[in-house]
Amino acid sequence: MRLKSFNFWEVTSGNVLGLTTQYLIYCGIAWVLGYWLFKRAWFHREIISRFPRSRDIWRDIGLSVSSILIFSLVAGLTYLAAKKGWTQIYWKRAEHSQVWFWTSIVCTIFLHDAWFYWTHRLMHHKKLFKWFHKAHHLSHNPTPWTAYAMDPLEALVNAMIFPLAALTLPLHLHAFSLFMVWQIVFNVAGHAGYEFYPRWSLRTPLGWILNTPTNHVMHHEKLRGNYGLYFNLWDRLMGTNHAEYEKRFTEITSGNKRATTTTPPSSAPAATP
Repeated sequence: MRLKSFNFWEVTSGNVLGLTTQYLIYCGIAWVLGYWLFKRAWFHREIISRFPRSRDIWRDIGLSVSSILIFSLVAGLTYLAAKKGWTQIYWKRAEHSQVWFWTSIVCTIFLHDAWFYWTHRLMHHKKLFKWFHKAHHLSHNPTPWTAYAMDPLEALVNAMIFPLAALTLPLHLHAFSLFMVWQIVFNVAGHAGYEFYPRWSLRTPLGWILNTPTNHVMHHEKLRGNYGLYFNLWDRLMGTNHAEYEKRFTEITSGNKRATTTTPPSSAPAATP
């Protein structure tokens, strides 16, 4: 059966199954490794020295199921638009070169990172926060299960990367599928609660560009700054990195971390500068 022969509900239900499976596999692997098998061995790389609460984990899983349903509906609508020729989605690999196939994945990653930074920063405005982003910040000590834990409105905003990418870039569905694997792996790693990068990485060009778990966990702690997803570029350019970020990263990766247990911050942050 060709890709174009599926209908909206087949695609939507397929996305629910696929995204749920991805979520359970990648979050489950990260949880088993970080909070069971290697908890003692990785303790020196733990960003917050406090075990997450069970109620936070179950709440995050429930919110993530809601987000997956919203992602799947938007993906299904984007697929319908593609069938009608309203997007730049292409169906045959031969329509574009192999070079473009892989380049399109990289372009989608950078597009998503920019979309995420600016919408994420906007959702921290005091008039929008409680409607769009409060649920994600109920976990001050995030875990892999926090990756998709969002208010429905935030999930809808995040899902807009599907039509945005489809309208902006010539994309094969296989390329977009590979992008989706990238985003869940990076998202889970960012919420895993452990710093995986080596101590010297911030002194390299790649380490300077890429985001780190420390960066995002500090965002959950402080409720301001560190808005990036995959890269640290926008935070560096716009001056929104937390002032203590590099110091905190060095403390954790050198084994000299402070005993951080987090005091839950106010649920309504000040307006974004």
